[in-house]
Amino acid sequence: MPHPQPRAVVLLSGGLDSATVLAIAKKVGYEIYAISFRYGQKHSGELARATTLAKSAEVVQHIVVDIDLSVFGGSALTDKLLAVPKSDSVENIGSEIPITYVPARNTVFLSFALGWAEVLGASDIFIGVNSLDYSGYPDCRPEFIQAYERMANLATKTGVDFVSKKVGQPIRILTPLISMTKAEIIKQGVALGVDYSMTFSCYDPVLVGDDQEETSQAIFNEMACGHCDACLLRLRGFEQNGLVDPSRYVL
Repeated sequence: MPHPQPRAVVLLSGGLDSATVLAIAKKVGYEIYAISFRYGQKHSGELARATTLAKSAEVVQHIVVDIDLSVFGGSALTDKLLAVPKSDSVENIGSEIPITYVPARNTVFLSFALGWAEVLGASDIFIGVNSLDYSGYPDCRPEFIQAYERMANLATKTGVDFVSKKVGQPIRILTPLISMTKAEIIKQGVALGVDYSMTFSCYDPVLVGDDQEETSQAIFNEMACGHCDACLLRLRGFEQNGLVDPSRYVL
C-alpha cells in the first residue's frame, strides 16, 4: 500500500510569513490543517486573509480558535489604551522588546496547535517565526522553539509513545523561515507562487470607506499604516527584491 500523505498543522495568521510557510508545507506534500486565532487583537483583518489563503491552498480544514488575551492587556495589539509605536525607517526600530509583543502568545498558539495535531495524528507543526527581520519578540527565537519541541514530546502521548514504544514519529515544530531575512522570505514565497496581495501585516491599520463594521468586506478595506515595525520590515523586504508591495498603504 502507498504511504499515506503526512499531515501537518500550519499556524496561519494571514500575514506574509504564515502565507509563505503555508506554501512551503504544501510544496513539501503535506495534508494541511490550518489554525488561526481570534485572540482579542484590536484589528482582526488578517483573519479574513487567513480564510482566503486557506481556501486558495485547498487545505483539508481551517479552524479559527477564539481565545481572549486582551483580558491580560500588556500589549499594544490587544490593549486599546496602548498605542502602536511608529517609525520612519527600519533603522529607527528599537532593540528592546516592543510594546507590540503579546505576552506568551506563541506559547499559547502552539499549545492549541499541539492539541489539534495529536487529535489528527499529525507530528509536524509549522509556524512562521523569524529571528532575523523581526521586532525582537522572545518567542520567535530558535531557543524558544527548541525548548517547546522538547516540552511537546514530554507532554504528549505522541511523544511518549515514540520514545517508549518506538511507535509513530516525534512531535516536530518546523520553522522554515527562522533564519531568513524578510527579503529572502518574499523571494522564496514569490518562487512558490504566493499571492502576497492576499496577506496583511500592519499592526495599526486604517479602515477606509463608509462601512465601519468588521465584516469581511470592511476588513478588506483596511489600509496599512506604513510606519509600524511590521509595515517597515515588509516594505523593505519587497524593495530589496525590486518588487512593489501589493498592500495598500496610508503613507
